[in-house]
Amino acid sequence: MATGLHAAAIRLLRMLRREDQASGISAPRLSALSVIVFAGPVSLARLAAAEQVKAPTMSRIVEGLVKDGLATRDPDPANRRMVRIAATAEGTRLLEAGRARRVRALSGRLERLADSEQRALQRGVEILDQVTK
Repeated sequence: MATGLHAAAIRLLRMLRREDQASGISAPRLSALSVIVFAGPVSLARLAAAEQVKAPTMSRIVEGLVKDGLATRDPDPANRRMVRIAATAEGTRLLEAGRARRVRALSGRLERLADSEQRALQRGVEILDQVTK
């Protein structure tokens, strides 16, 4: 079961990632922007840890987001030697539009299922939610 679920999850993510091409930014930038939007202002170290990359790599990704007007890099009020990275309104809008595209793409596929299959999958989602908490 775990092997099948793992394979299905990877296929699902790959399918939905195709929708991300419409955002116009690279997958690493989009992923980092997602963390910034949903976690709120974050330090570079926390963002790098969340994305499982080294600080210099994340610094380049953030620089691109800042250059594109999708994020800001400001001194941390509690420690002026650190910076806080936050999403701009444009960055949040871009990410939310991407999320909506992904959900629409998935909804279109789910609507093809029979009602009984949709109910079974809904129960599976509830169980997966428990497993991942």
